[in-house]
Amino acid sequence: MNKIDFRSDTVTKPTAGMLEAMMSAKVGDDVFGEDETVNALEEKLANLFNMEAALFCPSGTMSNQIAIKCFTQPMDEVICDQTAHVYRYEGGGIAYNSLASVRLLNGERGILTPEMIEPEINAENIHYPNSSLVVLENTVNKGGGKCYTLSQIEPIHNLCAIKGIKLHLDGARIFNALVATGDKAKDYGKYFDGISVCLSKGLGAPVGSVLLSSKATIKKATKIRKVLGGGMRQAGFLAAAGIYALDNHVNRLVEDHNHAKALGNALSKTKYVSSVMPVETNIVLFDVSPGLKADNVVKALEAKGILCNSTSNQTIRLVTHLDISSTMVDKAIETLTHLHL
Repeated sequence: MNKIDFRSDTVTKPTAGMLEAMMSAKVGDDVFGEDETVNALEEKLANLFNMEAALFCPSGTMSNQIAIKCFTQPMDEVICDQTAHVYRYEGGGIAYNSLASVRLLNGERGILTPEMIEPEINAENIHYPNSSLVVLENTVNKGGGKCYTLSQIEPIHNLCAIKGIKLHLDGARIFNALVATGDKAKDYGKYFDGISVCLSKGLGAPVGSVLLSSKATIKKATKIRKVLGGGMRQAGFLAAAGIYALDNHVNRLVEDHNHAKALGNALSKTKYVSSVMPVETNIVLFDVSPGLKADNVVKALEAKGILCNSTSNQTIRLVTHLDISSTMVDKAIETLTHLHL
């Protein structure tokens, strides 16, 4: 049976056009700064987000962890939502890499506000860690793909500027947010000290994330990347996939969003689902009815050819992506609608 894979948008395979671009890439030794395709990708994204410089990294986790290390010192504190990827899914890297503590907030579906953040900024006191960095996530994975708009980001930036605190964006699905909100990438640069842009999710590249920041920060980040083992050599083969994705796979993200909305609508009409989180982008989160366990529903769906993941005892996640066609969505809806548990 052919499986329809909704587990994540990280499962995508390179398209034929992307593979062709990868195989024809001009490459050099990127640790020496001589890979012109990597340089082109970094310049492209820095210009797109109106930031000074960029650094190609193997993963979003690495680009986030490098940024946190650049923006903190040991005994500092990072402020983020309790669902944040940098806290929950990066292996305790904030403590391990940066020797910083974390102040966790409870945003609405992961979205923070200045009113939430300001009371949690520590006063100057020898008993307290120094509040030095706020991290936002766009879109919010555990918030069901909910987006920050620039109008929500601006007042957080203003607060951080007043308090002398750095602001970093985990832009794991930043292009999904841009497509959904209509905001412009070029407007992001004036609000963030660092932005991590992932290429291997909705954009469909096989590997890679790019950290955007000032020239001084990227110089520091390049050394940290080397120490973490992220200095790659002929990485242009991978960077070419990122360039192709940026040129060809951004506008089509609206298809993924429409597919997710269709799935969410179908799930809301089934007896085994108690609630569906409002769908904004390409992530569908739904809770199964009392008396059911999410893992059991996941197994039942797998037996019917639908792959997905549970995120808690009651919650299941579906993620749409470029390898999910309209035909697959129609088939999945038919299966979801007629699933008997």
